[in-house]
Formats: sequence, structure tokens, C-alpha cells
Amino acid sequence: MQKTIFVTGGAGFIGRVLVEHLVQNTPHRIVNIDKLTYASHLPAIEPSRNYAFEKIDICDAEKLRQAFDKYQPDLIMHLAAETHVDNSISGPGPFIQSNIVGTFTLLEQARFYWGKLEVAKKERFRFHHVSTDEVFGDLQPEDPAFTEITPYAPSSPYSASKASADHLVRAWYRTFGLPVVITNCSNNYGPGAFPEKMIPLMILNARQGKQLPVYGTGNQVRDWLYVEDHAKALQLVAEKGRLGETYAIGGKNEKKNIDIVRMICVLLEELAPVKPQGVRMYADLITHVTDRPGHDYRYAIDCSKIERELGWTPAESFETGLRKTVAWYLANDPLYQKKTA
Repeated sequence: MQKTIFVTGGAGFIGRVLVEHLVQNTPHRIVNIDKLTYASHLPAIEPSRNYAFEKIDICDAEKLRQAFDKYQPDLIMHLAAETHVDNSISGPGPFIQSNIVGTFTLLEQARFYWGKLEVAKKERFRFHHVSTDEVFGDLQPEDPAFTEITPYAPSSPYSASKASADHLVRAWYRTFGLPVVITNCSNNYGPGAFPEKMIPLMILNARQGKQLPVYGTGNQVRDWLYVEDHAKALQLVAEKGRLGETYAIGGKNEKKNIDIVRMICVLLEELAPVKPQGVRMYADLITHVTDRPGHDYRYAIDCSKIERELGWTPAESFETGLRKTVAWYLANDPLYQKKTA
């Protein structure tokens, strides 16, 4: 049965890949809802009967109501969010507005719409909230990985705003019965991430002969999830996840930040041997800078629940995924240099 799916934040990194995946691999009609911020990049999809774009800020209740009335969605996949931790430290306000107020506004419009549906369509409706592992705080080297029942302990304004949004979604399920599922993912990487994120920043800086800034010692550990693997997991949870449940999605790739930067340098030596003037080796550009406030030490996800219940497991190894990512930015870096100039 064809469904109509709202994807909020469908011009962001993960949202764009998800929209492209859904359009290319399902019969559903996809409505991309995004306000188009500085980091936005629309999917490479022509408008058609199965795809539409609506420029809407999720804090705008009236425009959301109009979109619900126009398209009559069966599923909401909510990815719209401010996500860059450094920006949340220098200016928390937009994170509170988008991630908390925006989620509240979307939940309310979804609740009003859902409450008026006929029985059959009401039973099919779902609200899928996409969140982050950063809501759980951080881990020490000997600690077990995050699971769906790990207590929340956010460290940054960004993670605190996402934790708040998670709590709102659960409250709307418990209090109002809105049918929801939640996912918490690890760090995403892959082609197309905006270059404020670590991996594309390092690739593009290296190609321009700029410093590769590494916070502190660079020994912070992250679990890395290839974005296309994440998109497939999101589809599975949205369609088959148990209502009211949370699913942790990880890449099974725990890596130190400094090791990733070194891996990028090695790949660039192979794939882009002609260097900027004055650069002998890409690794010579690595520069350790003052660590950011409240920097989490380690993230790791135990994704056994989604593997057990839905049969999902990441397909991409970090080595193959990183190679694809570096190659993509080498082919597309003029676009990103222009956007960040």
C-alpha cells in the first residue's frame, strides 16, 4: 500500500539521504519539509507524483497544519534539527527553538491531525522521532555501550535540546496515545555532510592546505555509522518498529578522532597526491587545538535490539565507507568551498 511520508529536515545531511533512499526504493509519496538553513542541500530529485518539497519551519504551526491538510500523511519521520555541537555552545538559542519548540509544534499538529482520522488510517499512522546517542552523555573506556535504557545525561546545549525533544515524544505517547517510535543513532558520516562536521572539514581543509584542527589530544572516541546504512535502518524502524519503543542504531566502528584524521591523510596521499603549495605530507597539517567545553570522551552503541527485532545490521565497514566519502569530496569539493567561502 502506498503511503504518504513527511520527512522533516529532508534537506539536511541524513534527511537528504533518507529522502533519496525512500524515493528510489519504495512506492511511497515523500514530502520533504525543510526551512532551508545555511547547511541545507536539497535531494537530487525532480518533483513528481511521488516527491514534493515544502519550505516550512517546523515552529510554524499554521504552515504545518496546512501541509497536513494538503497531503494527509500516514507517517512522520522527524529529522529537522540544529545539530552542530560547537554552534550550540556559541549560541544555544536556535537549538532550543528548533529542537524543542519545533518538536513540540510538530507533535501538536500531528496529534490534532491524527485525532481526526478515520479508524483505519488512524491505526496506520506513526510518528518517528530521530535522535542522537549524545543524549546519553559519555562513556569511559571500560563502560558498556549505550543501550535503549541508558539513563540520559546530556553534556552540551545540543544534546540537552535533543534529550528534551525525546522526552516530549515519549510524553505525547504516554499522555495522548500518539503512536510513536524513537531512534538514537551514533555519528553519521558519508558523502554530502556539511563541512562543519569533522570528516568533511578535514578533507576539505587538507585539500586547501589549511590546518587540520584536532580538539585536545584527539583521543575522544566515537562510533561511526555510514549514512546510507542509517537510512535503511530508519525505514525499517518506521515501518516495523514496535510502537512506544526506542531503537539504538550504531555502526560498530569505535574510532579515536585522531586516528580518523590520520586515516583521512593516508587516503588523501593515495587519492590526491598532488598537494597544495607548501604541503609536504597531509599529516603535517594536523594541529592540536584547545579542547571544547564539556567535550564527551566516548560514545558507543549496542545495537543488538534492532538487529534482533528487525534484522538490521550495518553493511558498510568504516574503511570502505571512509574511502567512498573521501573520494566523493574530492570530486565535489568546489561546491563546498563555494558554500563555505
